[in-house]
Amino acid sequence: MITTRAPLRIPLGGGGTDLPSYYENYGGFILSAGIDKYVYIQLNTLKVENFIRVKYARTERVDLPEAIQHPLLRESLLHADITGGLEIGAMSDVPGRTGMGSSGSFTVALLAALQEHKREQLSRHELAEQAYHVEGVRAGQPVGKHDHYLAAFGGLTCLDIASDGTVTVSALEVSLHVLEELRNSILLFFTGIERESFDILSQQESDTRRGQAQVVDSLHEVKRLGYEIKSALEQGELERFGSLLHEHWTAKKRRSDGVTRPEIDAWYEAGRQSGALGGKLMGAGGGGFLM
Repeated sequence: MITTRAPLRIPLGGGGTDLPSYYENYGGFILSAGIDKYVYIQLNTLKVENFIRVKYARTERVDLPEAIQHPLLRESLLHADITGGLEIGAMSDVPGRTGMGSSGSFTVALLAALQEHKREQLSRHELAEQAYHVEGVRAGQPVGKHDHYLAAFGGLTCLDIASDGTVTVSALEVSLHVLEELRNSILLFFTGIERESFDILSQQESDTRRGQAQVVDSLHEVKRLGYEIKSALEQGELERFGSLLHEHWTAKKRRSDGVTRPEIDAWYEAGRQSGALGGKLMGAGGGGFLM
């Protein structure tokens, strides 16, 4: 049996600039952190039977991968040229549809398991790019490259995305003292709201390609703030980091009415009144985890 896992992530700056509609014109920048919560894949080779059984929130048994209903499982198996004789199970430490990048982590962990099954070797760059291709191209989901690269690389990581889609990955240089203080300064709260990010991201893609000024300006602003957040962390200025997060969240909310809700704004303000300097919703917005 093969077991793989890929970390979930919390974005700290530049979120949304990893979508093609933005980086193809302006280049993207993401600062993000892999965390100690994971998506797990277990893959077992069937010795006699040639069917495929997949287990996630439901169980499917099919004769051919084309018949699988789960789009990421189906397209991953087709991408890897798997025809049958496998049992695959998926688990996660955190619910899906909560802004933690679980679909990207799922795809990276699944492709890593299939790669091991086929005795193939892929670099982390190749694994991230193939996972992005499966989810964004084959499955046709409106996603950027952020989630797949963080799932493949983990850590406190910067992604510079060129207009041709090339991603340069670098580790953020911070001291152990700052890293420990950062860990102790961040709280994640589950709002209890699960939502699909695709509607928000599809609208962002459409608005950005049309040059909708409010959306493009918001993305420019969060990219600029992403670089400032990087600088604040490198210099160990955590109070400045918190204040910049507040600016980042304010800029992000201008992108779409679907980014926040009245109850989320109320919870955010309660946190600020209790001493928090800043924060944001994870992922595209609308629910999930509030930092």
